[in-house]
Amino acid sequence: MDAIRKKMKSLKDETDQLYAIINRFEEQTKESNRVADQADCDIRDYGKKVHGFEIEFDETNDKLNKALESLEEKEKHLKEVEADIAALTRRIMLMEEEAKKSEQTLANTVTKLAITSKEADDVLKKVKIVESKCMNNEVTLEELDNNLRQ
Repeated sequence: MDAIRKKMKSLKDETDQLYAIINRFEEQTKESNRVADQADCDIRDYGKKVHGFEIEFDETNDKLNKALESLEEKEKHLKEVEADIAALTRRIMLMEEEAKKSEQTLANTVTKLAITSKEADDVLKKVKIVESKCMNNEVTLEELDNNLRQ
């Protein structure tokens, strides 16, 4: 009977040890499940954050693309304006050269006009002198004609 008691005791000890191991494994399983649940929550939270970052990235990327398009348009407009400015600058230089030529031509014309005006004045003086002589000659002719008739 002692052998059966020893065997029973041994089986009971073994069973208790196995129950202890089972309890330990169950506790570890609960802890692992709790850690897994926490990890799942963390993964879900990180997934939400990642999704939010992806949305923000897409929005920022769209803004960047719009800004780049706007920049390209403004650079294109700037080049057009610079080309217009260069053309206008060339036109101004040509007009300034034309103005200088016109001023020189005007100065030459004014000088010629002054000379011609002086020559015209001299001619008018000579015409007056000739008219005066002509008048004097007419007066003399009338006197001579009157003298002859008498």
